[in-house]
Amino acid sequence: MIGYVTVGTNDLKRAAEFYDQLFAEMGGKRMMEADTFIAWSRGQETGLGATKPFDGKPATVGNGVMVALQAKNPAEVDRLYKKAIALGAKDEGPAGPRGDSGFYAGYFRDLDGNKLNIFCMNAK
Repeated sequence: MIGYVTVGTNDLKRAAEFYDQLFAEMGGKRMMEADTFIAWSRGQETGLGATKPFDGKPATVGNGVMVALQAKNPAEVDRLYKKAIALGAKDEGPAGPRGDSGFYAGYFRDLDGNKLNIFCMNAK
């Protein structure tokens, strides 16, 4: 089971503004914060944190690393994907069905270049 995932940032204030607004759309809010770290969640669910790297070196994007945020239905995927883009995220694949398995997702990179998606299952 995944408890939480972190993404690196070189500008915690900017990351906080992005994720505060994005997660507010999902009913999420800050659950923990310190000088170099902020985490968001919807209660006891898996959380996401933005952090400045512990070693003091610049944050970089991991190639092939992605965080998937679960939505309730395709309409919520569409809304959250559009919100992320409106907040300055870069499109990495517009919201829509992927194959015929009922998987529906939209992909984007946050303001620091971290890759995320918003998805739901059983969207047939």
